[in-house]
Amino acid sequence: MSPLELFAPVVGVLGLAWSLVFWKQVAGAGDGTPAMQKVAHAILQGANAFVKRQYKTITILTIVTAAGMTVLYGLIGGEGGWVMGYEVGGSFLLGAFLSGIAGIVSMIVATRANLKTAGASKHGLNAALQMALRGGAVSALVITALSLLGISGLYLLYRVILDRPAESIPALIVGYGFGASFVALFAQLGGGIYTKAADVGADLVGKIEAGIPEDDPRNPAVVADLVGDNVGDCAGRGADLFESISAENIGAMVLGVALYPVFGLKGILFPLVFRALGLVASIIGIYTVKAKRGESAMKAMTRGFWITAIITTGALFVCSALMLHNMTGILGLSEGSPLPVTELLRNMFNLANSAPWFFMAGVSGVLTSVAFVYITDYYTSKDHRPVQAIAEASRTGHATNIIAGTAVGMESTALSVLAVCAALYSSYWFGLQSGLDHGGLYGTAVATMGMLAVVGYVLAMDMFGPITDNAGGIVEMSKAPEEMRLVTDELDAVGNTTKALTKGYAVGSAALAAFLLFSAFLEEAHLTVVDLAKVEVFLGAFLGAMVVFFFASLAIRAVGRAAGVIVEEVRRQFKEKKGIMSGSEEPDYAACVDIATRGALKEMVLPGVVAVLSPIVVGVVFRAEAAAGFLMVGTIVGVILAAYLNNAGGAWDNAKKYIETGAFGGKRSPAHQAAVTGDTVGDPFKDTAGPSLHVLIKLFSTLTLALAALFI
Repeated sequence: MSPLELFAPVVGVLGLAWSLVFWKQVAGAGDGTPAMQKVAHAILQGANAFVKRQYKTITILTIVTAAGMTVLYGLIGGEGGWVMGYEVGGSFLLGAFLSGIAGIVSMIVATRANLKTAGASKHGLNAALQMALRGGAVSALVITALSLLGISGLYLLYRVILDRPAESIPALIVGYGFGASFVALFAQLGGGIYTKAADVGADLVGKIEAGIPEDDPRNPAVVADLVGDNVGDCAGRGADLFESISAENIGAMVLGVALYPVFGLKGILFPLVFRALGLVASIIGIYTVKAKRGESAMKAMTRGFWITAIITTGALFVCSALMLHNMTGILGLSEGSPLPVTELLRNMFNLANSAPWFFMAGVSGVLTSVAFVYITDYYTSKDHRPVQAIAEASRTGHATNIIAGTAVGMESTALSVLAVCAALYSSYWFGLQSGLDHGGLYGTAVATMGMLAVVGYVLAMDMFGPITDNAGGIVEMSKAPEEMRLVTDELDAVGNTTKALTKGYAVGSAALAAFLLFSAFLEEAHLTVVDLAKVEVFLGAFLGAMVVFFFASLAIRAVGRAAGVIVEEVRRQFKEKKGIMSGSEEPDYAACVDIATRGALKEMVLPGVVAVLSPIVVGVVFRAEAAAGFLMVGTIVGVILAAYLNNAGGAWDNAKKYIETGAFGGKRSPAHQAAVTGDTVGDPFKDTAGPSLHVLIKLFSTLTLALAALFI
């Protein structure tokens, strides 16, 4: 066995160990005042109750799906069908289990780090910033390390214990990606429905009808809203990004098999080795985040992102030089002949060598990740034209606010699509210049790896958002001193920005990953062309586009129904408990938490079942080429719709915040009321349907990849 095969699992174990270092720093911090602890405890109880009930439902669905998949392979998979069914079903269960662990760990960490960040705010901006980011880093390291360990563990099981050839293993572990996607879909759906039902209910009655500020303790839905940040933005997003890392690693390994005659084991293991180095780079980047005196928290976070990106680009250069070269053939050496490291690095400037071309393909992926961050910032930040235009449109009423926000969301898809097209075309072209068969497709795989190189740091930024949001709510509800609220307000504003940026990053990575996984499906299904002129293929493609919209409609409608029940409950409490507004009577927070929990668990099942069954039915009835059409068009439509929903929702949110700074009459003005309506419409867009579509796109790919043998 090669030492290279042990590199990723060893780094994965070290990554888990380092997450404990960050956790020790967070857990050892102060807990703030007794009033803060009381609020945090209510949030913790609500989050635990929801996740416990949610994952019980997900576990049942997972076991039923694994059993069904195994039986399906056994009955119609031909010779060896039962064996393949057990292999796919077993890897599916492992991927599902670790995806669930990733989501639960994210929620557990966030519901502790929120109180620690609130307590740290009395020591100033930098102390609270580092506390929140270190809390996010715990989840980021655990998620990335678990993904590496899961795939590496399956690889070593087949390689060492079952003695399978290395080039056959990627096809045997595709079920792992499907399992991760399956759990992520339900976790993101359920969490997204919960968080936005509570948020919309709290805003509609609290802000518009009662005229009280955000996170006001008099609002009966405020605790449910704060719980939602954890179960949606932490538990849901943790499972989402776990499956992103897993699915893309497996897809790249499948394509690496095509270049096995040239690169051997290195082409298959490149995704795992490079991802492991990206984990190390993310740890370094997190340590560099420190807000200097007078410096904004966002600037410190951005500096950490750039440092991580630069380090991963250096790691990509070295990995490409050592693992993706064809110098053995160029120099006429025998297979397996060793070459000095210095010689390989020097030949990175030899254009006859394949390594520099694949390095450039990877760089195009890194640049795409940067491009999506800036595209999202432009369309969702209150410092730029689109958000300010929505705020100005709010002056003339609710309808013009909605019209302007819809237009901005649609406009934003143009740059998003152009960035994806540029990345795919350039990486494919660079791959072709290597002169290797299948080099173009492998170039797109390396680009996807490049885009995900900074995923550890991006994950930490993403988890930072709900932690600071909760910290602000805890400070507000506990009536802490104004200077602490000023610190958490600034961090909350930065957290809203980082959450929006990571959604843009997630859309971009989903688009690149979808092409990677689509290519892997074509390899597994032995297809070279997908002919849309065939009726069954056209029908499959048409159905793929429809399912994306139908799924999004179910998710948005679910939020509306659940939010409506919460609105009625909040109104009832304001009507029956007259002392709430004067502060002499405490609201019944638990009632809203329970309503949101029951609503989310009930509503998450139907869209999830539609997402899973649709590609299976198309593949079994119309066969593999129609499934490829479903996958191709469903992916294209899903990426565009997700970009629209994310950016429109983010723009509406920040248009409201822009008015709250004093523009166009400030808080409680007619413009502000119109902006609150826009923000409420945008909530299920950006936090339920949009993020769920990221998972749906990859679920289509991982599911068809796992069941490809049944569709042939």
